[in-house]
Amino acid sequence: MSELKRVERIESTPFQSPSEQNVQGWERIGSLAGGVVMVGKGLRRGGIFGLIQVAIGGVALARGITGHSSAKSLLEKGRQDMDNVRAKIQRAGEELSQLKANAEAATVTGNDSLKSPKAGV
Repeated sequence: MSELKRVERIESTPFQSPSEQNVQGWERIGSLAGGVVMVGKGLRRGGIFGLIQVAIGGVALARGITGHSSAKSLLEKGRQDMDNVRAKIQRAGEELSQLKANAEAATVTGNDSLKSPKAGV
């Protein structure tokens, strides 16, 4: 009865990913201030357009409070994917240039493997 099992805290589950803060500094302060202004204007305006302003202001407030923007993280992911593709294309271009240089060097020395393949291969 005196044996107590230690309970470990689960940091995140597969369905709950930890949100990183990708909004800092002046951008976060601007989101907070803009959100407050938009909510205030929307409440004073009323109607459907006021409701839209309140909703947009709420999103800006949430972005400023949490420090996380899903739209910004999607843009950053797209940028990273584009950089990865650019790096792969650059490596492929370098490999192609190396192959071309090797082919030119082989034809200069007279070793054209298509016309006279090496014996025993």
